[in-house]
Amino acid sequence: MEKLKPKLFSVMKTYSAAQFGKDVVAGIIVAIIALPLSIALALASGVGPEQGIYTAIVAGFLISFFGGSRVQIAGPTAAFATIVAGIVAQKGMDGLILATVLAGIILIVMGFLRLGSLIKFIPFTITTGFTAGIAVTIAIGQVKDFLGLTYPAGTVTIETMEKLKAVIENIGTINVQALLVGAVCLAIQIVWPYINKKIPGSLIAVIVGILMVQLLHMNVNTIGDLYEISNKLPSLHIPAFSLQDIGDILPDAFTIAILAAIESLLSCVVADSMINSKHRSNMELIAQGIGNVGSALFGGIPATGAIARTAANIKNGGRTPIAGMVHSVTLVLILVILMPYAALIPMPCIAAILFMVAYNMCGWRTFVNLCKSAPKSDILVLVLTFVLTVVFDLVVAIEVGLVLAAMLFMKRMSDVTEVEGWTYVDDEDDPDSISLRVVPEHTLVYEVSGPMFFGAADKILKITLNEDTKCLVIRMRSVNAIDATAMHSLEQLHDMCVKRGIQIVLSHVNTQPKLVMDKAGFTKKIGEENFCAHIDDALARANETMN
Repeated sequence: MEKLKPKLFSVMKTYSAAQFGKDVVAGIIVAIIALPLSIALALASGVGPEQGIYTAIVAGFLISFFGGSRVQIAGPTAAFATIVAGIVAQKGMDGLILATVLAGIILIVMGFLRLGSLIKFIPFTITTGFTAGIAVTIAIGQVKDFLGLTYPAGTVTIETMEKLKAVIENIGTINVQALLVGAVCLAIQIVWPYINKKIPGSLIAVIVGILMVQLLHMNVNTIGDLYEISNKLPSLHIPAFSLQDIGDILPDAFTIAILAAIESLLSCVVADSMINSKHRSNMELIAQGIGNVGSALFGGIPATGAIARTAANIKNGGRTPIAGMVHSVTLVLILVILMPYAALIPMPCIAAILFMVAYNMCGWRTFVNLCKSAPKSDILVLVLTFVLTVVFDLVVAIEVGLVLAAMLFMKRMSDVTEVEGWTYVDDEDDPDSISLRVVPEHTLVYEVSGPMFFGAADKILKITLNEDTKCLVIRMRSVNAIDATAMHSLEQLHDMCVKRGIQIVLSHVNTQPKLVMDKAGFTKKIGEENFCAHIDDALARANETMN
C-alpha cells in the first residue's frame, strides 16, 4: 500500500550539498518564471496581482513540503481562472476563501481515503476537452485588454459568452497603441525561446512592455491604473460564514477540489516520466489540500501543480522538494522588493502572457488528432465537453461529459461477450500457453484479456521491461474493444520502448482494435510486419528481430 509520507522526508536521507546547490538554482529560475505568470493569472481570476504571488508563496511552499512528488511546483494555474473569476464576481472574496478552504478539506479527505488512483476514471477525452475549453475562455477574456477596448458602464462580463458579446459590440473602441504593445509582447514570447531558453520570454515581454509605455508616453492602461498594488506579506484572514454559506458554496468547492486533483496528479505523472520516479498520489492530494487551505487563509486563490513550472524545475536541475520551497522563498523577496514596480506593467502585456498560457495549455494537436483517430463515441464526448466548457462552465462540462462517457462505456461493454482482468497467461491447460513454447532470449510476452478502455488503460503502462529486453510481445486475442484513452497509453508504451530500443510485436489483434490502431497511425508506427495472426508467428517474428 502506498505510503502517506511526504517525499521530502524520504529524499533527505540521501541529500547532498551538490544537490542543494542545484535545487537552489532551479528554485530561483522557477520563481522568475512564476512571477509574471502568477500576476497574470491572478488578474484573469478577477483578484489583485499580489494575490497570485501569495498563492505561489504559501501554496507553493506547503505543497512542496508535504507533497508526494519530488519535483512538483505548485501555484495558481490557468485551469482555475474562469472558475475563480465567477466565484469572486458572484460571492466576493470571502466566498472564494470559503470555497477554497472547503476544497482543501475535500482533497485532504480524498487523500486519507486513498482515492488518488480513482482519478484514472476521468477519461482522456474529457480532460482534453475541458482543458481546451478553458484555454479558449481565457483567450476570450483577454481580448478586451489586448485590444484596449472600452466598455460602457454597467456592461456585465462574467460568463464567457457575455465577454464575447461585449467584445463584438465594442470592437469599434479599439486602442491602436494598446494593440501595438500587446502585439510586441506576444511576438517576444514567441521568438524569445529561440534566442535564450534560460530566461522566460514572459519576463522579457514585461520589461519591454513597461519601457514602451513609459518612454513613449503611450495611452495604455497599466496594472496600477486599475488595481492597488501592495508589497505587504500575506496575513491570516478567516471569513465569517454560516451553514447556509457552506451549502451554497459547496458545489464550487467540489469543482475546485476535483480540478486540483486532476491537474496535480497529471503534472506528477508527467514529472515521473521526466525523472524516472514514482509519486505518491494520495500524499499529493493531502498536500494539495493543505496548500489550498493555507493559500485561502493567507489571501491567495486556488492552487495546483503547474506542469510547465514543474518541467522548468526538472530541466534546471531540481530533483527534490527543496527546489519548490526555494521558489516560494524567492518570491517572498521579490514581493517585498519589486512588487511596487508591477504597477507599471501594461494590461496588453498581461493579455499577451495569458494568450501564450492559453495556447500552451490548449493541446490543439492532441485535440485534432483525437478528432481524426478516435472512435466516434469518444469524439462526441471530447467535442461536447469542449463546447459546454466554453458556452456554460466547467461544472456542466465535466458532469455531462462523465455521464455521456459512462453511458457509452456501458454500451461498449454490452457488446463484449467476455470481460476478464489483465493477466500474464501461463496456463498449461491452454493449448496456446506460453509454457508450451520456447520464448526467444531477451523477449517478454504479455497477454491482455478483456476490453482496453479508460478505466484500465493505465495498466498497459505497468508492463515491466527488463534491462536486457529487446522485444515485447503483446497477445490481444481476448481484446474486443479499445478506446482513445487506452490507445494513448499504448502509444506511451511504444514511445518508452523506442527510447530503450525495444521492438513491439502484437499477436492476434481483433477487428475493432486493429481499425482504431490503423486510424490512429499506430500500425504505421510499429510496422504492419509486427502484427501477427498467431502467437507462434509472433514468437518467430520476435526471434527475427534478435538477428
